[in-house]
Amino acid sequence: MNVSPSKENILKKIRKALTSSTPIPFLQSEGNSSVFQPSRQELEVQFAEEFTNLKGKFVYCMNKNELAAQLLQLAASNHWEKVFCNETVLRDNFSNTLGQWYTDDLKNCDASITSCECLVARTGTIVMSAGQESGRTVSVYAPIHICIAYTKQLVYDVKDGLLFMKDKYGNNLPSLITFATGPSRTADIEKTLVVGVHGPKEVYCFLVDDSNS
Repeated sequence: MNVSPSKENILKKIRKALTSSTPIPFLQSEGNSSVFQPSRQELEVQFAEEFTNLKGKFVYCMNKNELAAQLLQLAASNHWEKVFCNETVLRDNFSNTLGQWYTDDLKNCDASITSCECLVARTGTIVMSAGQESGRTVSVYAPIHICIAYTKQLVYDVKDGLLFMKDKYGNNLPSLITFATGPSRTADIEKTLVVGVHGPKEVYCFLVDDSNS
């Protein structure tokens, strides 16, 4: 096979580049330090601001009793008849509160409830994974997703969230880690923003203060 001189010249340059590594010119750009300024306010406040700016619905609860009362009020005011939750701890905690609405039918439920891995304050992001008992589909299949989180799960940035996961799972990271930032949205069609196309149209985050527990 004949190779033209110009093509051979390019191949030589590629072979040379592969055999001798090029030093990184800007080491600080390789993730050794954050490019964002540290938070100047409490993480709870920053997360609430960013999350609501993304059309998420944020509810702060002082304790688990207030959480149960808020969930009960939300379900009643929205006239929900079917609430899906397959996480054992959550079902046990709210069996007396939401027992009348519990269903195993994810396909036809009004809302779903899950926990999360952590919350990223800087971006208002809920981090979930396949390692949770709820699995991959619960948070995206139902029209309304309710996330139950605790203040100890708050981190500042995405990098901190990944470190949080690394500390929890070690070398056995879940096969899927999801960063959900607000309700599902797309502007693919005529650049018009539509909410709730590829996932829930409403997302609630109930943040429970567990600083005294």
